[in-house]
Order: sequence, then C-alpha cells, then structure tokens
Amino acid sequence: MLENPAQPLDAELDPSPADQTAVPRQTPRHQQLIVTVYGLYGRANGGALPVSVLISMLDHLGVESSGVRSSVSRLKRRGVLESVKQGGVAAYRLAPNLEDVFQEGDRRIFSPRRATAADRWLLIAFSVPESQRHLRHQLRSMLTRMGFGSVTPGLWIAPGNTYDEIRHQLERAGLTAYAEFFKAEHLTADDVKDKVSQWWDLPALEALYAEFIERFAPVLARWESAAAPAAGPEADRAAFADYIQLLTQWRRLPYLDPGLPEEFLPAGWHGLTAERIFAELHRLLNGPAHQHAERLLAAQGGSGPA
Repeated sequence: MLENPAQPLDAELDPSPADQTAVPRQTPRHQQLIVTVYGLYGRANGGALPVSVLISMLDHLGVESSGVRSSVSRLKRRGVLESVKQGGVAAYRLAPNLEDVFQEGDRRIFSPRRATAADRWLLIAFSVPESQRHLRHQLRSMLTRMGFGSVTPGLWIAPGNTYDEIRHQLERAGLTAYAEFFKAEHLTADDVKDKVSQWWDLPALEALYAEFIERFAPVLARWESAAAPAAGPEADRAAFADYIQLLTQWRRLPYLDPGLPEEFLPAGWHGLTAERIFAELHRLLNGPAHQHAERLLAAQGGSGPA
C-alpha cells in the first residue's frame, strides 16, 4: 500500500545548475520527472519501483521507454538510484542515504511557513581558505539553492526559521567548520523592503512564479470547472499526469523562496497566487494520482494496495 503519496525530493538532487533562477524552463527534464515519481511513490513501496511500472508511469507523461532507461542510468551513475530485484523482476530504488534529503523536501514543500516582519533573521558568515576555493563555491551554491540572500560576498541571510534545515545541510556536507550562525534584527534606518530587493534577485524569482502560474492556472481551472469531477481509471490517469508535472515544476520554488515576509515583498507578488494554485491542485489531484499509481503497482508486479 502506498502510505503517503506526498513525498517529493529536495532540490539538491535535481540535475540542474545551482542558480536555478537564471533560465526558466517550461519542460522538465526526464530525470526531474523520475525524481518526482520516486519521491512520491518509490519510498512507500519499499524504496523501489519495478522498471515496467516506471516506464508505464512516464509513458503517461510522454516519455518513451528509451528515455526512461537512459535517464535512470544517469541517476544511477549519480548515486540517486540503485538497481535491485523485487519479486524476481528488475527494479530501481532510491539510495537509502537520501531519505533525510526527501524528508527535508517534504517539510519545505508541504509544510511551508512564510515569515513575518516581526521574525528575526538568520545570518551565516563563512570564511574559506584560498587553498580550498572549491569549498567556497560549494557553500555559495548550497546557500543559493536553499534560498539565502547575499548581504555581502561572505554574509548570507534568510528568515530565522531556516536554521535547523541549513545547519543539517552543512553538517551533511562537512562544511559547518567554515560557517558561523547568528540570529539578528535589522536595526538601521533603511527600509527593510528595499534591502530585501537587494539581497534577493526578486525579479528572477517573480519570473519563475509567473511561469508556474501561466502553466498551471489553466490546469486548475480545468479541474475546477466540472461540478462533479469524473472518477475512475481514466480520470485518475489524467490526474497523475498533471500532478507529476505540478510537483516537478513546483518543488524547486520553496527552496529559491525561503518564505520571505509578505510585508517585504513587492505589491502583487506572484508567489502568493502560485502558492494558492499549488495548494488547490495538490488537494484535487493528490488522491486520484495515488489511486492510479496503486493500480500500476498492483497490475505490473509492484506491492499494490494492502
């Protein structure tokens, strides 16, 4: 039985550059779709999905079997997936050491918290010897990926509630020795809203939110238009296809936007509309998509419903 289908993956496993705000993409890569599928359904199925099931799932998203196998091979080389036998058939499972990465992704995506103007800031100062410049780049990439803004080249900022998560990330990467953590208040006379627009690239983030809205506002309208939404295998299959696309495009955004206070954001901030669209589509599609995945697992050698 799939216990909980709401299980996507941390942005750090995406085969994307660290600066994900630079070039918005309408079409997710096959590897990103596979990561989403495993985050949603592989973990609750003993961590593994038969190859036949994975091919069927991605077929609903327009990915040919050759593309699935090629992308799985790349993910295996990167240490994200490993091959196993499940019931005598070929399968792939997520690397066990990635479970905490998934759990952090769950919290970011499904339990988001937007800070308020009264909350304190988290500051991270780091210093890396010149002989270890590669670690400096690794630190900057990780902080960018976790949604931190840059006050100065060696001083980074985010809402204070992000401390536990980033501390864990740096510990896992062996980088805590180079970082100092502070909780702070902004005390200068300058308008914090103006400072936030300097510390974060808000136009780039706004463009990603606008892209998400353009893609999924019509999807939400389509699912909401029926007074009595259709039920059954075909409807569940359609929900599955939309849900995987939704999660794949959404899951990087709660990392790039660390939950900045609404008071410090530009008027008409697209992120608030995008959050509402995501929440509504998650509510509408999560259950039917789960049913479709269970049917595929039951029919093609997975564990299926309990």
